[in-house]
Order: sequence, then structure tokens, then C-alpha cells
Amino acid sequence: MGAYDTEIEGLAAEARAALVREIDADGAWAQDPVWREAFAEVPRHLFVPYYYVAGRGGYERRWGQSPDPGARERWVRGAYDDVPLATRLRDGELLSSSSQPSLMARMLVALRVEDGDRVLEVGAGTGYNAALLAHRLGDDDLVTSIDLEPEITESARQHLAAAGHHPVVVTGDGARGVPERAPFDRVIATCALPTVPRAWLAQCRPGARVLTPLSTGLLTLTVRDGEHAEGRFLPSAAYFVPLRGEGRAHPDGMSLAGLPDRAREQELFRFLLVLVRGTLDPREAYALWEREGEPDRGRYGVTVAGEHAWAWLDDPEGPCLWPLP
Repeated sequence: MGAYDTEIEGLAAEARAALVREIDADGAWAQDPVWREAFAEVPRHLFVPYYYVAGRGGYERRWGQSPDPGARERWVRGAYDDVPLATRLRDGELLSSSSQPSLMARMLVALRVEDGDRVLEVGAGTGYNAALLAHRLGDDDLVTSIDLEPEITESARQHLAAAGHHPVVVTGDGARGVPERAPFDRVIATCALPTVPRAWLAQCRPGARVLTPLSTGLLTLTVRDGEHAEGRFLPSAAYFVPLRGEGRAHPDGMSLAGLPDRAREQELFRFLLVLVRGTLDPREAYALWEREGEPDRGRYGVTVAGEHAWAWLDDPEGPCLWPLP
């Protein structure tokens, strides 16, 4: 190992330890502290050899092979900041990112992974999340990751190999799952969807757990069988790059004109607004939100029953129900 590598690895170890302490203080993995070891051991900087940081003049590219020692130090320290990192841009549009580590920790804890579980990850990203899962399970073959973009899956494989992991990384439409690798005990999506793809349920064992972004929240579902699942949202907000492919999310395009200023500022109202899109207009949604006491995410849930899926407030049987695609 050369002086450059020694210097970088030393900085990385120091920054990684600081990140683990920060997530520890946040209590993200209090319910499943086994994840602490995964975050302490898996080197995030190997998964982001370059990334982009937004600034006044656009995006600044940080690169681990920069000839400038100061730039390399900024790259490696930034790789362990508790923030999402933009990793792929096209014409100014964000295509892929490495999620905020503390949010990843909360999601992985909520997934309730157990020894021997077969896990499907939808949205390969940089490969970092798959590496954390593989480290936790101690068996790379238990983890399958899928992404639509060949460039993303190929770079994820390279990053994973550099970190010593070789889970199965598939190029394809995540909404269709990976039937040849089924059945799965856990499904985790790291991209936003407008509904729950039915293919996932068909590829799950009974009792499996699904965690997916929906609206601006994180939905957890328990699978009853190949056509039925139900569950509630976690309390925290979550924003992800939309899924590309058959099950992609559509822009909301909703106008808030005529609503009180506080409606525009309330993130929980925006969550409801996206959830009821196509069923209630913004004025009706705001009236409901006020009438129900400005409910937080934990009061909402989703039921999937065959071809039908609906979101609900408080009770899957109603009266507040809204169909999902």
C-alpha cells in the first residue's frame, strides 16, 4: 500500500468512526444494534469514487483520484458526511445517489433482517446498501440487487468487489422483481414508487417484510401471501430518486393556489397530498387534514389485495380510503 492509500485509508477510518458515533447518538439502530458493526466496517468511500456537491454555480465534482491532496481529503471526508451524495447526473437531472447514512440505518433496522433471510434490494445505487446487507447476513448470495441502468449495475458490482462483496446484481426493471432469485424474505426499495408492485408480493414468502418509499414516507408491509399485504408508514420523512421503468413515479403537477400559506409549508400535508393524488383535490385534502387533526405519517397505512391497493388513515376498513395504482 502506497503513501497515498495509507493516507486515504487513515482519513476514511477516522471519518467513518465519526459517522458511526453520529448515527449512534441519533439512536437510529437502538432496536437492532447489529447494524452498528456493518456501518463501522463497510467503507462508504469505496462506493463513491466521485460524487457531486451542489453549490451556487451548479455541482462541484469531488474525486478520489484528484491530483490535489486537499481535494482528495475533501472527497474522503465528504464521503462520510451524514448526507445523501449525488453520484450520477444527466443534463442536470439526478439519476442516482447514495442515500443519507442515518436514513439507511433507520430503514435497515425497520426491515427487521434475520439470519438466513433472502433480501431483494430495488435500486442498486452505488452498491453500498447491498454491502451493508451482505455484511450483516454474512452471505453475499442471500442479497439480490436490481437496477434499470446498466451503467449503475456495472459500477455497483465494481464497488462491491472492491469492498470484498459479491451479491447478485441484476440489470432490469425493479418493479418486476427478480423471479429467478425468489422467494424473498425481505424486499427493500431505495427509489420512490407510486404504488406497491404486485410482482414483489408474488416473489415473497408468507410473512415477508417489504419496505418501500411511497409519497414522501417509508411504508412497511407484512406479506400474507402472493396477493395480500398490509402495513403502516414509519414516522420519518424520506425523499428518493423516482424508480425508472414500468412502475415509475409520475410528477405530481398539483397546484396549491388558494390554500393557506401554512399548507405550503407543512411537510405532512404534502405527504397526504401526494398519497391522495387523483382522488382528492388539494382543497379537499387540506379540509381532511385539518379535520383529522393534522395526522402524522404513523396514522397512515396501505393494503394490497389482489389487483386492488388503497391507502388509508387509521383503519384499513375506512372511512378514509384512497385507491392506489
